[in-house]
Order: sequence, then structure tokens, then C-alpha cells
Amino acid sequence: MNARVHHRYATVDGHRLFYREAGSQDAPTVVLLHGFPTSSFMFRDLIPRLADRYHVIAPDHLGFGLSDAPGVAEFDYTFDALTDLTDGLLDQLGLTRYAIYVQDYGAPIGWRLALRRPQTITAIITQNGNGYDEGFVESFWKTVWDYQREQTPATEAGVRAALDVEGIRWQYVTGVGDESLVSPDTWIHDAAQLARPGNDQIQLKLFCDYATNAPMYPALHDYLRTSRVPVLAVWGQGDPIFGPDGARAFEKDAHDPEIHLLDGGHFLLETAADEVSGLMHTFLQRVHA
Repeated sequence: MNARVHHRYATVDGHRLFYREAGSQDAPTVVLLHGFPTSSFMFRDLIPRLADRYHVIAPDHLGFGLSDAPGVAEFDYTFDALTDLTDGLLDQLGLTRYAIYVQDYGAPIGWRLALRRPQTITAIITQNGNGYDEGFVESFWKTVWDYQREQTPATEAGVRAALDVEGIRWQYVTGVGDESLVSPDTWIHDAAQLARPGNDQIQLKLFCDYATNAPMYPALHDYLRTSRVPVLAVWGQGDPIFGPDGARAFEKDAHDPEIHLLDGGHFLLETAADEVSGLMHTFLQRVHA
């Protein structure tokens, strides 16, 4: 818990990306990939818990956190493009073997990394990061699906509700047994980032592009079966966005996956960082034995 966390920048394809780094570079690497609407800030408590044994890298995706956020007229925000930048950053850091921890948007980025370079991935930890059609909670996703089918003022208004401070707070506290354990700093921090001029258009673009992820799932499932990559699913069972069926679905294709449904919500680390880090240590020790 006394690990020193470094806050760094790198330029990839002309874009300045922020990332957090901790632990010995000689240790096995774990790459932490955040979701919407947050940044590597979501890993602030997990990183020190891992860095005593692992080299930890946690980047901010373009358009999020402290990374550059060029407007949609300057950059085509797709999950393919965000993966290109993540891949470029990891290449620049000289990382050729690493485990990935994926959450929410981090999942489709992580899946693309794995499909592009399967030999680089030592293990997968998915924390409320879907890779199957199962687990999508319709009451949340219906507005996104409507917007993907047709971009109208009405469908846009539906997804814009996820961009304001109350919508972000809802993601953090829904499904959590004791809301007082979740710091308001989280949703206030994220809302401030999303409120930057032009960032709403970035998020709307990514809501649309999320439709490209489900067609990739069959290739992911084939990869899980053929590579036999170790998989740990740690899931906030109260998540109102990706339900527990999303975790259980990995049993269909992954080789002997570990599935843990924990008391918590979409941002499980806010209330269960100790439990998650303990499960990760046990899992990764077995992987690297």
C-alpha cells in the first residue's frame, strides 16, 4: 500500500495520453482499462494494492480524464481508434506481455487488443465488462439502442441523461448496499470532465459506435476457447448496466474461469477494492506460477 504512483504523459500518433504507472518494470505487467464516464482515476485505490507485486499501467482513453480530447471534427472517435492509441502507447512503453483488467468501455478496447495480438495477453480480469449479449440490462440500454438506430432530438435527449451529474451519480450508487461508502468526489470529478466544451459530442459518438462491439463477440468467444487464456470475472452484482449474466456467460467459452459476484454496483472498486485486489492477487499468482 506504500507503492509510489507515477503520473506520466506520452504522445501517440500526435495525441497526448495520460497514464498512471506503479511497481517494478521487471515485474509482470497488468494494464487497467477504464470505462465510461471515468478515467484511470477509477483505479486510484487499486493501483497501490497491486504495485507491490506487479508493474501497473492505467491509461486515460483519448477524450477522457487528463488525455487530449480533440473535437469530433478532428478525430473519429471509435472503439477501433481508441484501441489503436492504446496499442501504440503499450508499444511505446515496450510492453510485449501483460494481463488486462477491463471495465465497461475498457472491455471492447481490451477485446480488440487480445484479438489483434493474442500472444501478448497473459490473463483477463473483467470487472463488469461485457463480452456477451447476456448481461445487458434493457432498462438502461434501450435509450442507447434507440439512439444507435436513429439519431433524432428525442433519442439524443435520452442518452444525454447519462452525461449530467445526476446520471453519473446514478451509475455510482445504484446497486450499492451502502451508498455512503461511495465518495461524491467520483461523480463530481467525472461530470467536470464531461462538461468540457465539445466532450458531449465525443460521448455521443461513442454511444453510437458501441454498436460495433456485439458483432465482434463471436471472434472473442473463439479466442477464449482456442487460447485458453485465464479469465477472472469480478462483478458488482447490483450493476444496473451490465448484470450478473454478463459474468456467468464467460463460463460458456473461457477455460475454467473464476466467476465472483460481489456486493456492489457498476463501479465495484469504490466499495470492494480490498476484495477485488485479493481475488486478483490469488488469480495472478496462479497464472504466473
